[in-house]
Amino acid sequence: MSGEPDALAVVNQLRDLASDPLNRRAIVQDQGCLPGLILFLDHPNPQVVYSALLALRYLAECRSNREKMRCELGMMLSLQNVIQKTTTPGDTQLLATEVYDLLQSSSTADGDSMNEMNSRRRKAQFFLGTTNKRAKTVVLHIDGLDDTSRRSLCEDALLKIKGVISFTFQMAVQRCVVRIRSDLKAEALATAIASTKVMKAQQVVKGDTGEELLVPFQDTPVDVEQNTDLPDYLPEDESPMKEQDKAVSRVGTHMDSGSNWLSTAANFLSRSFYW
Repeated sequence: MSGEPDALAVVNQLRDLASDPLNRRAIVQDQGCLPGLILFLDHPNPQVVYSALLALRYLAECRSNREKMRCELGMMLSLQNVIQKTTTPGDTQLLATEVYDLLQSSSTADGDSMNEMNSRRRKAQFFLGTTNKRAKTVVLHIDGLDDTSRRSLCEDALLKIKGVISFTFQMAVQRCVVRIRSDLKAEALATAIASTKVMKAQQVVKGDTGEELLVPFQDTPVDVEQNTDLPDYLPEDESPMKEQDKAVSRVGTHMDSGSNWLSTAANFLSRSFYW
């Protein structure tokens, strides 16, 4: 990753950008930064976690951001995990609780607008990247993913699939966020994980009211095309999107001073670490 900022540098820069009220709506509208901040909540470095929470707290100060943040896949569960984890420092727990309460309170306000937003979200793909339009992201809940040896087995299985670009683990909640080519079926991931004989995957999706649901895959295995090399990152090309509501808004005019760095940070987040 030479030439690119490390995790702490990225999250600190996002925190600093989020501290400016003029930047907050643009950051949340960017489809790479908010999912990236959620992933940082499970980072092993407590400084990264705390800085990510500060960024989220700044973003949540913008009332119009709260519903989108609350409905973002993994947001509320990751906050709960930080709050409940016994190793979480007290000040970090307090900050996570504050962010959680802010977002939770938004669920009781503007019910009509919430239903409209959920309807729009069901039409859209969940992408980590902001410019790569030939990739999609699948969130898996993996039963049996409970230690480093199982994680290694899962890594080996996923790396053998042709079309897997990158993946990120959230060990505390037994999840794996996998970026794959758009033509690769999610069932192929489940088949590969089932081949370990000790783990089984379900897909995490959003329900009609915004809640997270676990959807089991069919027991019938699918053919998995093997990849002998480590997966390459997809080129950041200009291929057209199929749906207009999947397009990513450009950073607003108020962020001119930080937009170049935000683009770098989003690129970094979209190329998820193999944590």
